[in-house]
Amino acid sequence: MRTNSLGASENIDQLQERLGYRFKNPELLQQALKHRSAGAKHNERLEFLGDAVLELAVTDLLYRQFETSDEGRLTRFRARLVRKETLAERARALVLGRFLVLGSGERKSGGSDRDSILADAFEAILGAIYLDADFLVAKERIECWFEQSIEGLDTLPQEKDPKTRLQEHLQGLGEPVPEYRVVSVSGDDHQQRFKVECRCSLIASSQMAEGDSIKQAEQKAATACLDRLISEKAGA
Repeated sequence: MRTNSLGASENIDQLQERLGYRFKNPELLQQALKHRSAGAKHNERLEFLGDAVLELAVTDLLYRQFETSDEGRLTRFRARLVRKETLAERARALVLGRFLVLGSGERKSGGSDRDSILADAFEAILGAIYLDADFLVAKERIECWFEQSIEGLDTLPQEKDPKTRLQEHLQGLGEPVPEYRVVSVSGDDHQQRFKVECRCSLIASSQMAEGDSIKQAEQKAATACLDRLISEKAGA
């Protein structure tokens, strides 16, 4: 089977069987697999749509799966699942490379196994399923394809929060721990915003950050200090 031959109905059937979904409009699937190097009506618009479908579906799945995890950990989990390398792995598991429609240059240069092309096609297929059916059907496919990856996230070590990382970094250098101070509070009682200042002995100027809680603002200020330390070290 040639990399860019998706016209035969048996090829469409093979792919739909792998996907676990049969399209009412097979032209959407054909478009999802057509790289821009192969001409007009390629998959970039579907990829744009599929990216949003994937992020919402994964966010919903993680929110329900990890009920005790905070926003920061859920964000890290999501980033791990939707990154290009992970999507390319899912595409390879579905053998998408065999069905891609590529221009001759991309085909000859190994585009059918390139992470970026595979990841884009995977997202485009999600966009196509969303248009052909609805969000719930697309989410069901995502849950099926990512089930093992989501379950494996729970075994990952919990990353230390920015305040802890900053404090341990300073203590390791024999420096005093950072100091935090609430600079201002704004907004109504039920929707307050807090501005916090973080003073660090290794940085000449204090770092400011805002958040919906004092804790959130402190974490953001600590992140700003860590970023400043990294940038100053790089420029040294």
